Amino acid sequence: MKTAFVKEPCIISVDETPRPTLEPGDILVRMHACGICGSDLEKVFGQYGQTSMRLGHEPAGVVLKVGSDVTEFAKGDRVFTHHHVPCYDCHLCNHGNETMCKKYSETNLSPCGMSEEYVVPAWNVAHGGVLKISNSLSFEEAAMIEPLACCVRAWNKFNYVEGDSTAIFGVGPTGMMHLMLAQTKKFSKIFCFDVNDFRLSFAKKFRITGSINTVDANRKQKILDATEGRGVDVAIVATSSLKALEDAIDVVRKGGTVMMFGVPSKGAIANLDMSKVYSKETTLVTSYASSDADTKEALKLIESGQIDVKQLITHTYPISETQKAFDHARTGDDAMKIIITK
Repeated sequence: MKTAFVKEPCIISVDETPRPTLEPGDILVRMHACGICGSDLEKVFGQYGQTSMRLGHEPAGVVLKVGSDVTEFAKGDRVFTHHHVPCYDCHLCNHGNETMCKKYSETNLSPCGMSEEYVVPAWNVAHGGVLKISNSLSFEEAAMIEPLACCVRAWNKFNYVEGDSTAIFGVGPTGMMHLMLAQTKKFSKIFCFDVNDFRLSFAKKFRITGSINTVDANRKQKILDATEGRGVDVAIVATSSLKALEDAIDVVRKGGTVMMFGVPSKGAIANLDMSKVYSKETTLVTSYASSDADTKEALKLIESGQIDVKQLITHTYPISETQKAFDHARTGDDAMKIIITK
């Protein structure tokens, strides 16, 4: 079977690997679709700050085989699989910080989600890490469950009310999901920032308030003019750019919230005027990954039609062309979500 690996910086190798063996409680899945995430791009082209260098944590497919002791799943089931599942019993989990749990980072798909076949470990199987998907849901849509779940988790970390305003910095796939969530929550004004003209034009199709190029010298004033001089209630940074973080702090209102969602490179240092953060009583919140509770909520949003992720998928590549797919995702040329298929 074919499996994609980070061979060296900027280089992906698609190698033939042996079919993994099953331990009791494991399940073997045939991957049909796996999305390319911003953290995957950081692993290949940047300096990823986490320990795992496995590619592909947004996979969906069909169960090929189940290990002994598995009763909830059977061969032929269509499933989404989450790569990490916490313990739900440690100090961090008991404080709502499931993605910080030690067990969370230890539970991985083997060899990875970007493989023609992969094993879901018994822990994940037994603790909610595998979700059955309906026949009406395509595998490509199911591959969007995990990134939407990350967005869902972020939205659960700050306060907002109907009629609020938001500025979203970076309207790639997750930025667009934040846009769509803001619409479901009946935000009155949504502003999108990016340097990619295709993505700015793409966002305009969603009837947003404003689509602003990040290099626009009048970008802050445009937000102030449209919000009675206040600034937005919530600014979401869905990019690794720390300049975007600075801009977010600039355009959020007094007492507002800045959500740091994008994945910065390891060692990235921001030059922030903390007196501004303090005097404006700005709340700076970060959000990392998602728990299986978040994936369940994301699946509901997709299957109910509240969030239509199909319209975000612009390109698919077979696993044999993983390098080409990653190069495309890195440039973002005329692309939104790129999916690897079997």
